[in-house]
Amino acid sequence: MKNLFKRGRQFVKNNPLSINYGIDGLLVLGAASIASNNNNLFAQRLGAGDFHLSMVQALPPLVNLFLLIPIGLLIDSLVNKRRVVSICLLMSGIFFAIVSMSAFIPIHAVYFFLLFLALANISMGGMFNLAWQAFFPEAVEEKERNNVLTFRARMTMIVSLVFPLIVGFILVRIPSDEGKIVAHQIFYVIVVALLFANLIHFRKIKSVIPSEPKHVSMTEIKMAGFRLLKNKPFIIFTLVILFFHMTWHMDWTLYFIGQANYMHMNEFMLSLTPVVGTLAQLVTLRFWSRNNTKQGVERPMVYGMLGLAICPIAMIVGVSLPLNVGPFAFLILHAIGHLSFASVALNMFQCLLKVVDNEYRSFSISIYTFMITLSHAIMPIVGVAVYRALGGHVDALRYTFAILFVLRIVAAGLWLLWLNKTPLENAPPSSTQAH
Repeated sequence: MKNLFKRGRQFVKNNPLSINYGIDGLLVLGAASIASNNNNLFAQRLGAGDFHLSMVQALPPLVNLFLLIPIGLLIDSLVNKRRVVSICLLMSGIFFAIVSMSAFIPIHAVYFFLLFLALANISMGGMFNLAWQAFFPEAVEEKERNNVLTFRARMTMIVSLVFPLIVGFILVRIPSDEGKIVAHQIFYVIVVALLFANLIHFRKIKSVIPSEPKHVSMTEIKMAGFRLLKNKPFIIFTLVILFFHMTWHMDWTLYFIGQANYMHMNEFMLSLTPVVGTLAQLVTLRFWSRNNTKQGVERPMVYGMLGLAICPIAMIVGVSLPLNVGPFAFLILHAIGHLSFASVALNMFQCLLKVVDNEYRSFSISIYTFMITLSHAIMPIVGVAVYRALGGHVDALRYTFAILFVLRIVAAGLWLLWLNKTPLENAPPSSTQAH
């Protein structure tokens, strides 16, 4: 124990950047974890149906679509990109505070909730991620990125294990819907506190490789667009990853419908779904991080994509078995599917940085994020629409997840096929050169 404590102190002393990004991950992903495990249940208790639940997933990215590219151009023009991160944290905290008041609205409480949840997720999701990703290469040198992201991922996974369990345990112990609604409101207040804490903490992270700010003008916009169109590795990378995300986003609402409506999982059982998935990733994170050092960050991604293909099988099995065993079989298969998913969570951003044009980094990332956000906005609705078109019953759910299984296998094959033809190490100089 003494040696372990000593090693821990030595790590903290020798890796201040990893520690700071780890705390950032604990705070912001802690807030996101509480919110994501709170939103659907709170919406249901406000009277939400299947369509409203799909809007919980789809509305924030729909609004984000109009902001991402202008925000990307704005970030490229700023000397201090960290300030945008701070503004996003502040806005998210304010909007989540308003979300907590939804239950006090006498009529159309669901629509009030959806509106301000969308605004909160816009600033915490698309805008925050875009600013964070644009600032990260300025704060962390390439040789340190895998270690910093690994430590941050470990911290986010730990908090993602604890918070859903706490949320689920508290909710399942409260007998009345009125009491549960009050608990939901308190959870949102905690989300606000975590975001404001990160707003203060993030000031400790400084830019060490600042990029030259670009003047926002039509000439610069045309140049950025021209450079992007010439960057074939970036374009094909984005298309392949977009297809992967489409197969991933399609079941985000369906997963909850299967768990709540057909497996009748209570709040605590629902909280176990992200917990077992995160635990599987945490157990294998060190393996994938070391594998990155040996093999690079590109090829391990295919294992994560194939692992995600197991999740539709988990749902099909779960809703096909009796209620006393179905949820447990579902959780076991769900965990197995996530054993390799850390390779996606850890590596996708690093792969993106290999193909973006560093001279217009924020603009390129905003285009990439725009495409992924478009999928996030549309595909949960598409998933519910397919399920409804097939009958809206348990067999329809099975058929929909069978389609998703096939599509995810195809996505992994496309990634492997493109990687064999266009390794990321061979990206053109314009997309890999340093400032």
